[in-house]
Amino acid sequence: MTQKKMKLAPTRRQLIAATGGAAALVMAPAFIRNLRAAEEFKIAIFVALTGPASLFGPTQKACAELAADEINKAGGILGKMVRLFVVDGGVSPADAAKTGVRLMLNEKVDFFAGSHDSAVREALVATIKGRTPYVYTPIYEGEECAAHTYVIADTPQQQLDIALPWLHQKFGMKECYMIGNDYVWPHNVNKYAKTLISKYGGSVIGEEYVPLGAPNKFEEIVTRIKAKNPKFVLITLVGADNVNFNRTFAGFGLDKNIIRMASLLEENTLLGIGKENANNLFGAMSYYASIDTPLNNAFKKSYFGKYGAKAPQLSLLGEDCYAGIKFISAVVNKAGSADRNKVAKAAVNLTFDAPGGSWTMRSNRHVDKTMHLADATGGQFKILKSFSKVASGQTCA
Repeated sequence: MTQKKMKLAPTRRQLIAATGGAAALVMAPAFIRNLRAAEEFKIAIFVALTGPASLFGPTQKACAELAADEINKAGGILGKMVRLFVVDGGVSPADAAKTGVRLMLNEKVDFFAGSHDSAVREALVATIKGRTPYVYTPIYEGEECAAHTYVIADTPQQQLDIALPWLHQKFGMKECYMIGNDYVWPHNVNKYAKTLISKYGGSVIGEEYVPLGAPNKFEEIVTRIKAKNPKFVLITLVGADNVNFNRTFAGFGLDKNIIRMASLLEENTLLGIGKENANNLFGAMSYYASIDTPLNNAFKKSYFGKYGAKAPQLSLLGEDCYAGIKFISAVVNKAGSADRNKVAKAAVNLTFDAPGGSWTMRSNRHVDKTMHLADATGGQFKILKSFSKVASGQTCA
């Protein structure tokens, strides 16, 4: 009886002895994989590795990995080491959604994060359907209210509520010209901007949109702006379009007398524009690498300590990924679980530190955050004024 049992179900030790250890090699991978999975906290982050925004991909990836490293050195999330899946968010919305499904079902990730365009966000939200929590991090147009989706991005209200009153007081905004890419973010920013411009007695005397990422030539548009001679130009162009417009604008000599504000003006874009083309150019965002605070100085020390002098250029689109991973750690540790309902309760009024300042997640699943008004004249961001606890202006229930 005993011999039959042994033949039918040999012990692991007997298998190892009988095969000289070969059975251990066969059995160990599945055992190790299961053990490793139980000890990991899995985060999938979609960043711009390809596509029009791929300029930002290297710093997005670097900042996300830095945050994961810091969390792991501090003991992980709920005692589990973070395993980061860095995924391409520069693909089509349909392809991103397919990847999201695979990660959710096969890898069973605990949390999603994303720094990518709104079309990809909408596809992921529709696919994930709140089954796995998701934090969206880059500057955006507002109005994302899906359950279990958390937004730490700069909103139009957070940018314009601090910038336009200051610019109006200093320069006046009687006539404004708007130029942007033709998709949802520029349209929503300008829609909100019009209410503020009207409030201060100004008017919009021109509004144009161009295709995103096309080989745009801005000579004709700048010629029209020159003819209209506005006091103020509001720019909602992205990446190379932002660079090319501002170069052309300055090339026509308009930078000497017309004030510009670009809603997505970060270090990579400013470098492309060039210091000679950056006169009277302003921005308002939650992060600039030049912010001189203990939080940002510590962040930069860690960043350059890890990546050295050849580190990708720090900017908002990178720092946002770092902040997103840190938010996940803070909210899950507070909740004591990655369960979406427990996370939802823990998120309300959760305060956590980001390199740009201290942020608080509200019940609308957006954050009150520190915002910074900056002057790009001379090709370097000079922080003119910082504003704490700036509300997102979102009305999600």
